[in-house]
Amino acid sequence: QVQLVESGGGLVQPGGSLRLSCAASRSIFSISVMAWYRQAPGKQRELVATITSDGRTNYADSAKGRFTISKDNAKNTMYLQMNSLKPEDTAVYFCNAWNSKSYWGQGTQVTVSS
Repeated sequence: QVQLVESGGGLVQPGGSLRLSCAASRSIFSISVMAWYRQAPGKQRELVATITSDGRTNYADSAKGRFTISKDNAKNTMYLQMNSLKPEDTAVYFCNAWNSKSYWGQGTQVTVSS
């Protein structure tokens, strides 16, 4: 089992940057896939980016070229660097870990507005 805690959300102006963190309660070294999802008001939760245990990454089209997913196994933490933020990036961002079972964090709010 693993507990996940997101942080780093907030209010940012369009074009700005934020870095989200997802701290895990145990080692993430062997977790098969970790991911960031987001859910905007009135919309379904959508996948933003994934990273595998060996560091392979994948991005939703909306995130390509602007967001970077990474992880630090020594710190048991996954990150999402978000640049060139747009109002449509406004959502609650959730951390997910999948290792035979899916685990979720509680989410962190990101608001992009002038």
